[in-house]
Amino acid sequence: MRGLMVGVVALIWCVSVMAGDIVVQKVRGEVTVRQGVAEVWNHVATGDVLKPDDTMKTGEKGSAVILVTDVSGSGMEKRITLPSQVIMDMSDVRQLSQEELMLKLAMEKVRSSPYEWKTDELNIPNASVVHGADKGVSHTLVGNDIQIGIMQMNGTRVLFENGFYPTCVLKAMEVFRLYPPLGERFENRLMVAEALERAELKGEALGEYGGILKLVGLTAPQEQFVRSKIVQLRK
Repeated sequence: MRGLMVGVVALIWCVSVMAGDIVVQKVRGEVTVRQGVAEVWNHVATGDVLKPDDTMKTGEKGSAVILVTDVSGSGMEKRITLPSQVIMDMSDVRQLSQEELMLKLAMEKVRSSPYEWKTDELNIPNASVVHGADKGVSHTLVGNDIQIGIMQMNGTRVLFENGFYPTCVLKAMEVFRLYPPLGERFENRLMVAEALERAELKGEALGEYGGILKLVGLTAPQEQFVRSKIVQLRK
């Protein structure tokens, strides 16, 4: 019990370590932001400064460019483009150490989830902020709307493409837990496996690749690709 409490305290501390300033550099079409868990989404304008607890959403024809400074305390800047149909938490725009990622993975795996996370053993089947002026706009997102999950997965892909592999993995696991059908899609699971691999968590990556082989409806090229990744990792 004491060990668990220590882990929880460490997790809370990790959550408090966020990215630096996040400035909106460019906005096209409908782009909104909400603070925390608020249901009110405010329009965003160029020059707005976002906070770590903000969540950005781009519409069907919307896009945005944000500039993140002091990434991981390095003082470096990173420019990130959010395409259309994306929901992304600004708190995920940060790097984590392997220790932080492992702790958070452990915490995520103890949650009740229909998404079965395999890492212990590889089992390969034999079968083949100041916001914009208009603050009165309200957009209510229904919690079980699969489209929300898809937009969050799109945001997860933005994290992956910009090298935020640990937070990409953690966010994807959360989305799979909330929207189980998205955890059955090959492209989503492959992204998680590759993110684990690039985060240098070889065992976890092997477990995820093995889990992909259990997905229903894999094509022969998909199965062959995954098996080749497993062979490479085992060397």
